[in-house]
Amino acid sequence: MDGILGTILVGLVLLAVVGLIIRGMVKDKKAGKSIQCGGDCRYCGGHCSHCG
Repeated sequence: MDGILGTILVGLVLLAVVGLIIRGMVKDKKAGKSIQCGGDCRYCGGHCSHCG
């Protein structure tokens, strides 16, 4: 029983961390920030929302 409880606890913590990462990415996307561009339009060729 302890092994199952530990596995569930680790899984919930991992799920929470992944959820926070995704939430941050969505928030950045809505703010016009892009993972591909990084704020430097030389790299994206003007295709991201920040540069275009």
